[in-house]
Amino acid sequence: MRFMMLMIPLGYETAPADVQLDPERVAAMMRYSEDLKDAEVLITLDGLHPPSTGARVSFATGAPVVTDGPFAEAKEVLGGYWMIEVGSRDEAIAWAKKCPAAANEIIEIRQVQEMADFPPDIRAAAAGFAI
Repeated sequence: MRFMMLMIPLGYETAPADVQLDPERVAAMMRYSEDLKDAEVLITLDGLHPPSTGARVSFATGAPVVTDGPFAEAKEVLGGYWMIEVGSRDEAIAWAKKCPAAANEIIEIRQVQEMADFPPDIRAAAAGFAI
C-alpha cells in the first residue's frame, strides 16, 4: 500500500519567499529520509516552497480564477511530503512517529487510492490512462 506522509509545519502559511532553513533540521530530516530509503519503503519525497510563492486556481464561478499567494485564509499548508510503500496503515504511522519533527510540525498520513479500491464502473471510466 502506498501512503503519503504530508508535513504540515504550522506557521509556514505566512513564511516569506526567501525563508531560511535551519541546516541542523535539514540534516535531521535527511537522516530520517535515508532511513526510509534504507528500509526500501521510500518512493519519493519533496519539500515545497512557501505559499507566498504559489498560486491557487479556483472554479467556484464556473471559470478559473487565479489567486496568488500568500493565502489569507490558509491555516495549515503543506511543507513537503514523503511517498512510502508499506504493508499497512499502522506501518505508515510507525514511520511517521520516527520523524524528527519539531513541536510546530504535524504529519498527516493518507493512503493513495489504487484502482483496485474502486468498483468496476469507476475502473472502466479510468481505463486506458497511463503515465
